Amino acid sequence: MTTGMIGRKIGMMRLYDGSGRVRGVTVIELGPNYVTQVRTPDRDGYSAVQLAFSGRRKRLTSPQRGHLRAAGLERETLTALKEYRVDDTAGYSLGQVLDCGQFEPGTYVDLTATSKGRGWAGGVKRWNFSGGPKTHGQSDRHRAPGSLGAGTTPGRVYKGQKMAGHMGDEVVTVLNCLVVASDPTRNLLFVQGSVPGARTAIVSVRNARRPALKAYIPPVFPTTAEIEEAVAETDPVEDVEAMVEQDSVATAEGDESEATE
Repeated sequence: MTTGMIGRKIGMMRLYDGSGRVRGVTVIELGPNYVTQVRTPDRDGYSAVQLAFSGRRKRLTSPQRGHLRAAGLERETLTALKEYRVDDTAGYSLGQVLDCGQFEPGTYVDLTATSKGRGWAGGVKRWNFSGGPKTHGQSDRHRAPGSLGAGTTPGRVYKGQKMAGHMGDEVVTVLNCLVVASDPTRNLLFVQGSVPGARTAIVSVRNARRPALKAYIPPVFPTTAEIEEAVAETDPVEDVEAMVEQDSVATAEGDESEATE
């Protein structure tokens, strides 16, 4: 089992777990992931597995196509590559396909993605500054940052001072997000809470250090295979004929009751 996988953010929804508690979840299309490289201690000095996420096709350079040709994936619709550490690489091979079944409901994961870019923002929006006073003639200081530092000592502005600047569009990690449900048949992972980034953003999902939730009851919802099987077993023509027959019987019974009265 790898320590993480690559996915794509789809959106948010509400989901009821097995105990009836409503949870706001983010839906992540987690997989399929392909093994594109296996690193071993003898050759590379550590054990790791490089995975590729199958999503919208990107233009590949010649070195990238040559790298993926070894795994037979140069023609796949690959979007992102990422490497994850593993304890043992014995169970992995080039071109192997992984799904989200390794993330069980009730466990916790860490999510890493690029946040939405907000452009150039002032101190009030970027750092939640309160702004200047709105009285005593301060007519133009409502959203001003105020003083940045002393003049004599140190005589300059410290690096990292909170000021106006580029907001967002940076790598953000959210820790300890509960896995509410997992659907390997559709490659969907339902994670409680919000995930950085816009829709279709690439998300890295890793196993968290937090222990799994005790006595957690996952939601029960039909899978795609179960829905298709239920539809296949139902004959719409027979159902319509049965409904028409029931309606005719009910109408006849109603006429007889009216005649008796």
